[in-house]
Order: sequence, then C-alpha cells, then structure tokens
Amino acid sequence: MTRTTPRRPLDVEVLFPELAAYRGTTTRLHPRPGSPDVSSSSVGGPILWPADEPWPVCTEPHKRGTGRRPADIHRERQVLAAAWARDSDPGPTTEEQALLEELARKHRVAGVADTDPLPMIGVAQLYRRDVPDLLAGPDGCDLLQVFWCPFDLHGPTGYGMSLDLRWRRSSEVAEVLAAPPRPAVVGFEGYVPEPCVLHPEQVATYPFAGLLPENLRARIDAWEEALEEEAEETVDDDAPEAPTYYQLDLSIPPGWRVGGFASWHVTDPSPMDCRTCTAPMDLLLTIDSREWDGGSGSWKPIEEQDLPTHRFATPTEVAVGNWGQLNVFACPVPSHPHRWSIQ
Repeated sequence: MTRTTPRRPLDVEVLFPELAAYRGTTTRLHPRPGSPDVSSSSVGGPILWPADEPWPVCTEPHKRGTGRRPADIHRERQVLAAAWARDSDPGPTTEEQALLEELARKHRVAGVADTDPLPMIGVAQLYRRDVPDLLAGPDGCDLLQVFWCPFDLHGPTGYGMSLDLRWRRSSEVAEVLAAPPRPAVVGFEGYVPEPCVLHPEQVATYPFAGLLPENLRARIDAWEEALEEEAEETVDDDAPEAPTYYQLDLSIPPGWRVGGFASWHVTDPSPMDCRTCTAPMDLLLTIDSREWDGGSGSWKPIEEQDLPTHRFATPTEVAVGNWGQLNVFACPVPSHPHRWSIQ
C-alpha cells in the first residue's frame, strides 16, 4: 500500500516566489510494520550481511551488562497494541498489566566486561534503487546499512549515541549471515526497532527558515505573525483552522526521510562541515521518533487520515533523544566519515 502526502495547505512559492530557487526534494520513507527480507529496504528488518564478515560491534568502554532484553521489549509492544486495539474495554487487563511489569524488568548478564565487544543493532538498510534521494555511496556502492549501539553511554559527555554506517555493493554478497549476533540486553528500548517495510515517496522541501536570507526570513515571520493575530481576533464560534506555518506545514516533513534539508528546531543551525576535508556536508538520512504529531498533522498520509496519532504515529518504535530526530550528514566525498545531530 502506498502512502501519499496531502497537498500543502497553500503554495508557498506563490506567497514567496524567491523560495523557488531553494526548492529541493526529500524522500519520505513511511516505514510501517511488516515482514521485510534481506533484499528489501527496511527499518528493523534483516540485514544483507556477508557470512564471512564480522558483524559491527561497539568496543567503547561502558557498562553493558544490565538492561532490558530485546525479546521482552517486542513482546511488551505486542501486548500493549492488542490491549488498546480492543473495541470494548480497551487497555491492559489485570493479567496483562502483571505481564507488562514482568517484561519491563531489567536483567543482569553475568561476566560482561565494560570492553567486551557488544553487537550493534541493525537499524535500517536502504537500497538506492528504492530511494530516489539517497546519496551515492563510495565506489559504486548501492546499499546503505545503519547500525547503532543500544546504550547511550558514549562520547565526551558519557551520554551520547554510537552510530556505524556501512556502504556496500549488494551484488557482491554471496552467502548471507543467517543469524547475526544480538545484544543480550539494551540500555534503552527506543534503540530496538520493530520490523518495518518502506513506502518511499519523494516530495518537495525547502530549507529551515533560520538558514534562509535574512530579508526572506523576516517576511515569512511577519506573515506568520499576521496569521496568528487574525486567529486570535476571530470569534470562537467562527474560528478558522489552525494557522499554517512555514516550519510545520510548508518546508520540512516529519518522519523518517532521506535527503533534503535538516530541521534545526531545537538548536540554532550549526555548520555541518566534513572534519576530514572541511567541505559542507549534505543531509543523508533523518531518523525520527514520530511520523507526525499534533503540530505536523498536515503531513499525515492521505491513506491514514482516520488513524489516531497515539497508536499509529510511532510505527518503528524508535526514539532518539527526547523523542526527537537524528539527522545524519554525509560529505561529498562518500568515503569520509559521517556526522550527526539530534534535534
């Protein structure tokens, strides 16, 4: 089933013709629960990994022997989904609540040292044939694979993520690793994705307002302020729909996507230059905790207009930061290391 982004509430280029020069495209991935295989682009699905190649592991020293079991996390989600889907008396029963409490327990794995190799989790794999805006990989690679450590215990602060991105030529994988290693426990359930198939859709996008020329940005701000004043002055009985905003409705869509422009709605825009060659980097991938929310509902796919947000806006069950989004950037030289920012 396809997923279709509704037409924007208005044509932003009619209001601000200068934006035509900044228009780009981004591919919304629209991950939804399913049963992908190694030949599919997916989130949380099986990874096309050679049987004779070591699986990615985290070797940065940190505690890794206590946490929740991934199988318990998946089971907890299944129980909750079934409980809230009941037509009559939705919500966990007494028996289900007891099971949920048991599934939520943390477990300790004996004999695990802080430096033992910790299998990373395969978050996603993207074939260029499926995703129009996916940047070119090095040396003709056609498959991007994303891994992360299931603990937030990295970097100078001791509370950061650890990502590992791999490019490969899918045609060169002969024998596929049948049973990849898995972490026994994880530090955060948001790092355990549910298997999802993708429904890629390319849409128009525009830069974050804070990166537009000052004069254009000021005009957009003034237009939004006028809409807000008009809404406040309207009598409640005749209240119009919520005002349209450049950032929420017209420029950068929510959800998992590839290419386009990064949003900087939490921090001020930060230069993302390659640490190897200093070249400006491009947005490679956005991993979002939600497909839409109350402020970005205008992007909700046409096919899902009747679905309640609280049950259907988090299909991957992935959460980054404080329910934010992870933007991963790539250098124009594909072999140079990636950078990322959480918003």
